[in-house]
Amino acid sequence: MSTASPPQPTLWRTCRVLANRKRLQILALLARDGPQNVSSVARHMKLSLPTASQYLRALEARGLLTSRRMSRRVEYRLTQGRRQGSADQIVAALRLVLGRGVDRVERVFKSATAFTHPRRVEVFRAIGQGANSFSKIQAATRISVPALQRQLEKLEARGFITSMRGPYAPRPQTEPFARALARLATK
Repeated sequence: MSTASPPQPTLWRTCRVLANRKRLQILALLARDGPQNVSSVARHMKLSLPTASQYLRALEARGLLTSRRMSRRVEYRLTQGRRQGSADQIVAALRLVLGRGVDRVERVFKSATAFTHPRRVEVFRAIGQGANSFSKIQAATRISVPALQRQLEKLEARGFITSMRGPYAPRPQTEPFARALARLATK
């Protein structure tokens, strides 16, 4: 890996938080039913209070949720999108996808797992900037051959790149969440 700091560390850290089906189901619950307190989330999701609280705090730490203290309870809601940052773009896309139903959790999970490592973000960015062969991607990223093969396989399996008998290229995304991730990964 290059000595420069990896691009978009927030993106890969956010994707790591999202690469959990229960957390995604919590986001779907909040998108569908609006603000909830920890007890309500725990009851709906069949989680212990400490686990529900931990999941909500992890989502809040990445800027995906906001909290408001109401007496002895804390109420969580999806971020409203006032700042135009990467978290707001992700939440806007999640609202579109998860608001359509919990059955979309698997698609969001698959997309999120594409970018759970800073090297994959770096590889995707290099491809987006025109590095279209293995050697060009390796030169741009300085990732070892075995590690680069793993990262390329993961991105291809998740549907973000294609290399069908030719150069590597970003694959156009149709889902709003996947489109938002691809856009943020190339910034």
